[in-house]
Amino acid sequence: MRHIFFLSFLFLILFGCKKANAVNDEAYAIQSVQMPAKAENVAYDKKPSPNDAPPPPPPPKVDEKIEQKIIKEATLKFETDNLENSFSQIQKAALTSKARIINDSEGKDFATVFRNLTIKVPSQNFDRFISDISKGVSYFEVKTISAEDVTEQYIDLTSRLKTKKKLEERYLEILKKANKVSEILEIEEQISAIREEIESKEGQLKYLESRVSESTVTIEFYKTIPEKEGVKISYGSKLGTAIKSGFFSLSDLLISLLSVWPFVILFFVFAYFIRKRLKRRKKE
Repeated sequence: MRHIFFLSFLFLILFGCKKANAVNDEAYAIQSVQMPAKAENVAYDKKPSPNDAPPPPPPPKVDEKIEQKIIKEATLKFETDNLENSFSQIQKAALTSKARIINDSEGKDFATVFRNLTIKVPSQNFDRFISDISKGVSYFEVKTISAEDVTEQYIDLTSRLKTKKKLEERYLEILKKANKVSEILEIEEQISAIREEIESKEGQLKYLESRVSESTVTIEFYKTIPEKEGVKISYGSKLGTAIKSGFFSLSDLLISLLSVWPFVILFFVFAYFIRKRLKRRKKE
């Protein structure tokens, strides 16, 4: 009986030791799982080196409400009875719409007298300007109006420009902490490349904004020359050409005669002897 009791007591002691060891192992496992969080904090507190590339900047926040960017253009061509009156009407319309004429050319061919204008109009006055020009025009031979939406392109350029500027600021901060000459030269080279990209993006953005803010209108208007006037001009031109042609022909003839003067003298001598011989025969 004593042996059985002793064995039972020994079994309970051994079972308690195993349970304690299991609890300790579990606690150790929990601590080992929590260790990476501590290591992460140590890595986060590490000071950045000038040689390390700056982390990519966060994506810029784009405003939700962005004004739509539209590029408007128009091409017009029509016939008129009076070029000066039509030009005066276009000038008044340009003055009312605060537009400006950047190109003005005129010319004449066999059938028409024409004038071409290129005008820059503020986009908000584009429709009004077209309406003012159309007054008094019976019909347009050509009337093309186009509108190109460049809002997406504008947003993309703006976003890229902000990203490049933030990247430039990060490199400038690293440059302040650099000590070695090689590091300074390398960082300055990176900053120079980023600055070139920024200037390129700014130029593209300004060009896009200028095309959006001002619309381009090309106008061609002409007057048909009367048929009788065309005939008179054509007849006078032909008469002058004929006189010039006759004068040049006479000059060519004289030059040709001068170039063959020996043959001309021989011809006259030969003719003289033949005529003299014929007179002798008649006398006989």
